[in-house]
Amino acid sequence: MTATIAPRTVRPATRPKRGAARFPLRRRLAPYVFVLPFVAVFGTFSVYPMLFTLRLSFTNWRGSGSAEWVGLDNYSYLLSNPGFWSSMSNSGVLWLLIVPVQLVIALLVAVLLDNAKTRFRSFYRTAFIVPFVTPLVAIAQIWVVLFDQNYGAINGALGLVGLPDIGWLTTSEWAKPTLALLFLWKTTGFIVIILLSGLQAIDGNVYEAAALDGASRRRQLWSITVPLIRRTIMFAVVLQTLAVFQMFAEPYVVTQGGPYNSTTTAGYYLYNHITRGDLGTGAANSFLLVIFVMALSLVFVRLLRAKD
Repeated sequence: MTATIAPRTVRPATRPKRGAARFPLRRRLAPYVFVLPFVAVFGTFSVYPMLFTLRLSFTNWRGSGSAEWVGLDNYSYLLSNPGFWSSMSNSGVLWLLIVPVQLVIALLVAVLLDNAKTRFRSFYRTAFIVPFVTPLVAIAQIWVVLFDQNYGAINGALGLVGLPDIGWLTTSEWAKPTLALLFLWKTTGFIVIILLSGLQAIDGNVYEAAALDGASRRRQLWSITVPLIRRTIMFAVVLQTLAVFQMFAEPYVVTQGGPYNSTTTAGYYLYNHITRGDLGTGAANSFLLVIFVMALSLVFVRLLRAKD
């Protein structure tokens, strides 16, 4: 008996659908299509202006006509100019008056607001952020009225207790602290919210274990809270360093850089180049400021980086 093998049937080849053939390509291109609007906006309003400013910093240009290539002359002029270093020194002094004080105050306030036993926590959180969202020019005008040497409310209060008037905005000794106080009042609430977000990420069991071991509240703050929010503190320090060295509106409205250029910050000194139409030197000044602040920020990141 012989076995018979059925003949093999060959199915006709079917062509893939047009939509199915294109689907893998669409799938690969989809992420790029979604990020394309951001890339276009970022390139148009960030990358291109930065590259244009970098090229402009090597030229002598007054805003019209052709730009004259001068190489590193703008940078050498600024680095040998006492006015540039004076503005950087003023910003450095303001940084010392603002950032360390602000971190201590903001950390203590954030710890109090993070405590579940604190009453009206929502109200206090809103109250602390109100100065930050208030227009800066309005606050600066109020500051001018409050600290006026002849008619200000602060000197009026000092006179009630027999103290002499102080030239808060007219003397080099008091102009910087007055400007620093304005900056502290305006931005401390924002730093409180940042630190509060870091505190709320800490597991409460850590504090319970420390309390069982006999650690006091002060010891818990220094040995648990501060190390666990070092990255948040680092972010706040870098953020405020950028803000202090870019400070412009405060001295522009309150002191106009005076008296005797004692409150001419790095940001205000940069503005002076723009008003004189010296755009090439202004561009070089902006890049020197970026390099300095970036180096300073890297130092803070190195010092405050979290240790896992």
